[in-house]
Order: sequence, then C-alpha cells, then structure tokens
Amino acid sequence: MITAADLVAVLDLEPDGADRFVGHSLKNNWRRLFGGQALAQSLVAAQRTIPDRIAHSLHAYFLLAGDPKEPIRFDVERLRDGRSFATRRVVAKQRGEAIFVLSASFQVDEPGPEHFLPAPKTLAPEDSFFSDAKLAELPEATRARVEGMLGRIAPIQTRATDLGRFGRAPGKPADPRQNLWIRIAPTLPDDPALHRAAIVYLSDMTLLDTALAAHGHTIFDGAHQVASLDHALWFHRPARADEWLLYVQDSPNTSGARGLTRGLLYREDGVLVASVAQEGLIRPVRL
Repeated sequence: MITAADLVAVLDLEPDGADRFVGHSLKNNWRRLFGGQALAQSLVAAQRTIPDRIAHSLHAYFLLAGDPKEPIRFDVERLRDGRSFATRRVVAKQRGEAIFVLSASFQVDEPGPEHFLPAPKTLAPEDSFFSDAKLAELPEATRARVEGMLGRIAPIQTRATDLGRFGRAPGKPADPRQNLWIRIAPTLPDDPALHRAAIVYLSDMTLLDTALAAHGHTIFDGAHQVASLDHALWFHRPARADEWLLYVQDSPNTSGARGLTRGLLYREDGVLVASVAQEGLIRPVRL
C-alpha cells in the first residue's frame, strides 16, 4: 500500500541543473501518470525557485498522457519577480516531449479584507461512507470497482456523503453535485509548502465523476473515456492535507465531449482554504 511517506519522497524532486528538476512516480501500477502528481510536482519545482513567497494560484494543461514508468523532467521559467508577486512557468517532459504545462503565481504574505461562502451542512467524516459496512450495501460489481479504486488512490483517503449515487442503475441521471471528505493519510511533515503541494495532488480526484452524474454514470461503470484536460486552483488560507477537507463539487456544464466541474475545499472548522476548476474529456465508449 502506498503511504504518505511515499508521496513525500516523490515530491522531493532531484535538482538537474539551473531551474531544472527530475521526478519519479508512485509505484501504484497506474497505466497513466496521475494528473494530481504532475500538478503537485510542477508546483514543487516552481516553489524551489522562489522559496520566500507563497503560491496563491496555478493554471495547468494536460498535453499528453504521462508514463509512470519514465522519469519526468521539470523545466522552470522565471517569468517575473515583482515586489509583491512572482510568476513561474513549468514544462514537464518525458522522452523529450512536453506532457504538461503549469503557470503559477506567488505572493508575499500580506493582510487584506476577508470573506468566504460558508461550507454546506453535511455528514461528518466519521459518519460518511466507504466503511466496510457501507461498501457491503453496494451491488457486487460496483463494490468491486469502488474497492479497487480506493486501494489504487492511496495515500488519498475519501469519505462519500452520498453512497446512494454509486448504487444507482446506469443511465439514471442525478444532480451533478457531490460533497466528499478527502485527505492524505497517514500524517505528513509540517512543511506548509509540502501541504500546499499535497492539496494540489488530491484536488484532481473525483471531479469528472461529478460531471458524469448528470448523465447517469460514474467513472466506475466504464461507459466513458475520461481524462483531465486542464486544472486551476486558488489557495485562500493555510490547511493541512493530512486532515479531513470537505470537497464541495458541482458541474455546471457538459458539451462537446467535455465536462466542467468546480470545487471548494473546506477545513473541518468550515473555513474555505482553496477553490478549484477543471475541464475534462468525457467521451462515450463506442462498443
């Protein structure tokens, strides 16, 4: 089983010259590089070139499917260093080809006005689902797919607040919204930059499944080819990635074989810590 320590090791990129780094993948037998890993490692590479400022936003495009068996080279371009803000561009490459590109903005720590939308009322993590007893309530085929997914996404842990959506018959549309608890387990070191990277890592999880709900499907039923196309995240406040975060997701649109999903990440105390947006490929599988 992959652990939080394994994730920390993967995020500790190797220097490879001026503003260049090399990373490797978790040994989780994935056929493609997990998008959250590319996001997190690219943020780490950018942060290494500007250690005195805090990442506040990132925007990324997934260009090619990465190979988890191959090393990844991260080339960082220093676009701007201002008095308050700095901008970096990171290109991730395998076999000489760009597979992923990220732009990130960093800011000095400064005060200002604050507000945030309150978190919705939902089940607490300890009352949510994916316990053995709740999984046993699912149809056998669905349970097997969910259990397989839970094992493969470690060290990410999730707790669903609506298990019923996984037991619906395929083709029955549902509200394209979901709330789930998510974290890295077990504990991570106290480095705030590491926790920001780990939050980026887990933020790529479950978004396209929310868009599929509107069409009566989940990522577990195999009816669609799905892949992240782009990803944006804004950090608002500090948080630990190894403590439960409520991921509030909704999908306002699917069209052109693409689905758009938005997400808000809240700490258990109800404070908003990050906002996310992602568009992904949702292509029906032609039998």
